[in-house]
Amino acid sequence: MVSKAGFALVLAVLVCGQYAVQGVYIVSKAEWGGRAPTYRVALGNYLDYAIIHHTAGNYCETRAACAQQLRNVQSYHMDELGWPDIGYNFLIGGDGAVYEGRGWNSMGAHAAEWNPYSIGISFLGNYNWDTLEPNMIAAAQGLLNDAVSRGQLASGYILYGHRQVSATECPGTHIWNEIRSWSHWRA
Repeated sequence: MVSKAGFALVLAVLVCGQYAVQGVYIVSKAEWGGRAPTYRVALGNYLDYAIIHHTAGNYCETRAACAQQLRNVQSYHMDELGWPDIGYNFLIGGDGAVYEGRGWNSMGAHAAEWNPYSIGISFLGNYNWDTLEPNMIAAAQGLLNDAVSRGQLASGYILYGHRQVSATECPGTHIWNEIRSWSHWRA
């Protein structure tokens, strides 16, 4: 028979092990003051695509400023476009934090016909003039690695910039130039 202390130790090891494999901390929607979705559509596992975006809005460098930008994007998507939630699965701020959008296993509204087959990751800001910092690149790559580890993305997934699947200049020139060097990017 396992004691309560032994059980607690095993549980702690399992939880810590999960965070070691899935090591990117994600700022929850509750932490940034986001609204609950009006509804959600489930998204499958082992997806073949990840699509990178930018919000084309204001850049942010602090948790408070990024939280405000996230609420602005969510309000625009929900109140102006009539979507059930913010369009992206995850967003990355200039502070290097990963923020929950629709999150894991929820279909996004970020790339029309590609939504059922992909996760959408957006950088907060306009990367035609804003520049990526190393902490933001590391956050995005860590998030993609976590998506593979947890089975959301297939290990051989293909990474696209939004402009590859839609008529747009998104994700902006600076992100576009960066992601083309990433191992999963395909022309």
